[in-house]
Amino acid sequence: MSDPPEPAGAPAGQRTLDEGTIGPNWLSQFQQWLEEAVAAGLAEPTAMVLATADARARPSARMVLMKGLDERGFVFYSNRTSRKGADLAANARASLVFPWHAMRRQVIVDGDVEVLDEQSSDEYFASRPYGSQLGAHASRQSTVIASRAVLDAARSRAEASYPPGTRVPRPDRWGGWRVEPETVEFWQGRSDRLHDRLRFRREQGERWVLERLSP
Repeated sequence: MSDPPEPAGAPAGQRTLDEGTIGPNWLSQFQQWLEEAVAAGLAEPTAMVLATADARARPSARMVLMKGLDERGFVFYSNRTSRKGADLAANARASLVFPWHAMRRQVIVDGDVEVLDEQSSDEYFASRPYGSQLGAHASRQSTVIASRAVLDAARSRAEASYPPGTRVPRPDRWGGWRVEPETVEFWQGRSDRLHDRLRFRREQGERWVLERLSP
């Protein structure tokens, strides 16, 4: 990762991360950094790179938005018949990266992935803007289409089926997942590429250890 400029008021290389000041657990530390990213005005602070691999270990990655967070892990929603959905159905593991470049920070997560229950997916889908709900019906994500007109026509058909003001049901192919972390690494950029890397790693059961990684 290259060294981006520090935000105004923060001398290059002066942000630090050490064992004495890091949060007591990965969730506490992540919430602190997320709050600081929001306060700094970063664009899309909940955007994360989601990396998956299919049954033949062929990787793919894309940006998605984190829509839930607690001690169980990181939640996101999408089309389950998309490439990411097919990957996760065949190989239920993933890696996440939160790329907070302007703060010279990133958070890297690895872990198993579970499919969210239907009620949770229904509740989140109902909270989405009307246009996004129609988009979920119109798009067969990751499939080849002949033109933009195909997508626009599908959107128009969805609107005809579910006019404004009516309830839009969640498509069966759409839902959520949770990445249950086994490791959560906090990366803080420092001068001379001697960065701080502290990782929470889950051992047996719910026991976590904190370890420093060489940059």
